[in-house]
Amino acid sequence: MAALNTPPRLADIPLQTLYSLLQPITVPANHPRATFINWGLSYACRPLAIFEPETEFQCQLVLELARREGKPVRAAGVGHSPSDLACTSGYMLRTEKLNKIIEVNAEKKYVVAQGGITLNALHATLDAHKLAMSNLGSISDQTLAGIVATATHGSGITFKVLSTYVLSLVLLLADGSRVQCSRQERPDLFMASICGLGSTGLILEVKLEVEPAFRLKDIHETVEFDAVVRDLDTVVHAAEHVRLWWFPQAGVIRVSSANRTQEPRNPVSSWLWHSLIGYHVVQFLFFLGRYITSLNYWIGHFGAWLDKDRTVAVDDSHRIFNVDCKYPQFTTEWAIPYDETRACLRAMHAWLEEEHADPQGLRPHFPIEIRFTEADDIWLSPSNGQRTCWIGIIQYKPYGLNVPYKKLFERFEKIMARHGGKPHWAKAHHLGPDTLRQLYSRFDDFIGVLEEVDPNGMFRNEYVQRHLFGKRGSEFGERIFKQLQ
Repeated sequence: MAALNTPPRLADIPLQTLYSLLQPITVPANHPRATFINWGLSYACRPLAIFEPETEFQCQLVLELARREGKPVRAAGVGHSPSDLACTSGYMLRTEKLNKIIEVNAEKKYVVAQGGITLNALHATLDAHKLAMSNLGSISDQTLAGIVATATHGSGITFKVLSTYVLSLVLLLADGSRVQCSRQERPDLFMASICGLGSTGLILEVKLEVEPAFRLKDIHETVEFDAVVRDLDTVVHAAEHVRLWWFPQAGVIRVSSANRTQEPRNPVSSWLWHSLIGYHVVQFLFFLGRYITSLNYWIGHFGAWLDKDRTVAVDDSHRIFNVDCKYPQFTTEWAIPYDETRACLRAMHAWLEEEHADPQGLRPHFPIEIRFTEADDIWLSPSNGQRTCWIGIIQYKPYGLNVPYKKLFERFEKIMARHGGKPHWAKAHHLGPDTLRQLYSRFDDFIGVLEEVDPNGMFRNEYVQRHLFGKRGSEFGERIFKQLQ
């Protein structure tokens, strides 16, 4: 009986049988999910086929088919990256059903989960075991593998990017082998994978360091821009987790300072301000701003007025870390050395003042988000070797409608580059291997790992080929990919 339950050797499976085994997990060509669109409604693609496996064996079958047919495979979760990072013209492997908790160890403070689990689902399990992630970004809709592969970050000058909490990974490599890696076991593969853009292999399992559940006390105050920049070090070090929201139209910054606390929960929320006005009214104003561009300046003032009062909230950590990202959006974010923060913000302030003074100038939406992380040693982490300030700008898409953003982003990125900036890997950018090699001292080591574990480029989609290898497909930006603008 044991032999009957043993999966056949993949190489021995006839091609037609392989097709039959994959049929139950293949998205029909006429199904809406056969076209992939990211969360921000900024990029879309129509892969050759989309598979939605529920087991590791089914993942192995997808890779076996790709090997036989010479097609690339791209793993994609919920598609939150506001770029074409998840897009492909080959096979897409959607990981949303690979979402199981494998182990929770409250004593040793770690959790093992499949890579396709969302952070929201992970929080629920950790809550039940009185555990929590030590830090988070602004949302928890992404998959665990997604945040690992892109060095997603939160904020806190003594806290590192989220990938640094990974203790080990289980990967499915291009040759079909299932391997485990950590800082002790296959360390080069591990260091390449914890910010590997999904290009080293399929992340099957993640062992993540966690800590006892905690609440945060989050104080929001509105401060003049000049005062924050002048006293930047004091502001950034005033709490464990400090993040800033800059309203350049109003010349103020909303300072969020959060610390761990034993105080009882006391969340701050109201339907009137946070739903009716803070969401629906603001979205309608952004819609009007598509046609009356000068209105965007006053919308920024309105947004600053909405948030002008001092507030104090106490809640479970993930509820404080996470914020409402409101609507689909174009966004870009760059990381600069922390020591460059003052000069960079002043340069941005001068630029935006010029834009606001020009009747034909650019009109950025609010707010500009500013966060901070500690230095780390991950090969492709923008925080590698240096404390970092992350600056992100957005242009909302009210009701899913497009807005101009390219010139705004180009001018922003030029300022970032002058201050030693590096783009967030999950965001759209224009840097190629020559520039990236200058920014990342371990770039060639990373490429060496890719060439070792995936010599035929199975996991290299167009994003990886373009940015890491300087290659462009003839159909890129034409038929397979569509930038929604």
